[in-house]
Amino acid sequence: MKKLAFLALFFIQFATFAQVEDAWVYLNAKPDSQQYLNNPLTMLTQRSLDRRATQNIALDFKDVPVYQTYIDQIEAADGISVMAKSKWLNALHIRGTQSQINALAALSFVTKVDFADKTLNGPSKNRTLQTINKVNKTMETASDFNYGNSLNQIQMLNGVQLHQQNYTGSGKIIAVMDGGFPAVNTVAPFARLRDNNQILGGYDYVNRNENFYAGLSHGTMVLSTMGGYVEGQLVGTAPDASYYLFITEDGNNEGPLEESLWVEAAEEADRLGVDIITTSLGYSVFDNTAYSHTYADMNGTTTFIARGLDIAYSRGMICVVSAGNEGSKPWHYITTPADALHALAIGAVNAQGNYASFSSYGPSSDGRVKPDVSAQGQASVLSNLAGNITTASGTSFSGPIMAGMIASLWQALPGKTNEEIMQLVKESASIYNSPNDQIGYGIPDFYDALQSTLGIQSFAEGQFLVYPNPVASVISIAFPLGFDNVKITLYNTLGQEILQKNITSQSSEIGVENLKSGIYLYQIESNGTTQKGKLIRK
Repeated sequence: MKKLAFLALFFIQFATFAQVEDAWVYLNAKPDSQQYLNNPLTMLTQRSLDRRATQNIALDFKDVPVYQTYIDQIEAADGISVMAKSKWLNALHIRGTQSQINALAALSFVTKVDFADKTLNGPSKNRTLQTINKVNKTMETASDFNYGNSLNQIQMLNGVQLHQQNYTGSGKIIAVMDGGFPAVNTVAPFARLRDNNQILGGYDYVNRNENFYAGLSHGTMVLSTMGGYVEGQLVGTAPDASYYLFITEDGNNEGPLEESLWVEAAEEADRLGVDIITTSLGYSVFDNTAYSHTYADMNGTTTFIARGLDIAYSRGMICVVSAGNEGSKPWHYITTPADALHALAIGAVNAQGNYASFSSYGPSSDGRVKPDVSAQGQASVLSNLAGNITTASGTSFSGPIMAGMIASLWQALPGKTNEEIMQLVKESASIYNSPNDQIGYGIPDFYDALQSTLGIQSFAEGQFLVYPNPVASVISIAFPLGFDNVKITLYNTLGQEILQKNITSQSSEIGVENLKSGIYLYQIESNGTTQKGKLIRK
């Protein structure tokens, strides 16, 4: 009996020792880096290079792919499986036993090995694993009656006026990171995207195949808040933007590999020249609780995905991240990557603009304002898998609603950097001067953000807009619906007429490059209404 007991104990200990672990192995070089840097189109598309040039971002070591010979050697190591790779962090996500993974440290090109189970990395400072309920990483769905259409969630952000001026995301590309996009290729709310070839492609990183019209329906609903269109029922916040659809979320497992897949997809988004990444995912508690994060890890620099997001930002992209749906749960804080230093984390409010109780709140563990801003996430109007227009709740929807408006704003301000656009959004928010832990800086006013930048002269609702003012070469005239046959006349300070033009579209541009610098007077007439003002030519 003693012998049998000993053998049983031995096998238990052996099984524990032989448990397969997740880890990242960091590499110290890219021997072929100069070859890539000398030929940038071998690692990035022209659109990606153009985005860098616009924002004065130089190429660097991070842009170079992971050295393939190193990948091959690690894959050939006993018992090791390579699950994902990151050129930005020069790291591989691997699986193997603890001893097999530790053996890799002997390779000359390996800098360090970092286990997902931090206790295997040696002593850590005051790390306490929390035993709490598993976090819903995507959303709490609360379908209910369709109360109308999507006007409120756009109007709340004062985005209707951007759309009326044809700032609808055209020319901008958004990458959606989610768990799947079934029916996007078939149901009616996405017909406009399909007909106009606005879905540029995608990839399933979980299953390593090109069928991204599969997986969880969550991504389908997320996409509909930006790109969906059903006349009289649903208009997304960026109906004319283009989209890449990436599956990084494994619906069957919750583990750190999903963070690595996200970073890999973000690198591909960068390569393709994407402008905005929107992510309605968040991570804190994993199936293997030894891998779980603590609130202390929500400091913007600890998790793999947060570090990857900050590099995405450094490449010139804006990363919009749902704050999380844990506000009324034991884990009530934001989840990663919403904690990233340069993530634009989005909280949720209801239709009246009040904090939605499920929305995760901040601050980050190092004391930064989180979420950054908020949008309607309670009873958001969207398309479900069947193509029916319904409502659902979660920061999963306030995030992409915000991302679409950012695309529309950036279309209007193409010369701005990602940092400048993000700051404009924050500064336009309702409680910018007194942020709180529930809705951050508050609800942005995108029209105010546009006005403050273009120098638009502000008129009462229902009047005409003349911008920019002062003007260098071209002024734009925008006017409300219901006005037609608009005539604009420019006068010099002596009252002499120097230019007259009739406008028939809702928005029109007039060249003034031939005018001398100085002050001019304008008069706009339409439908018995006259508006006068001053225009400054730089």
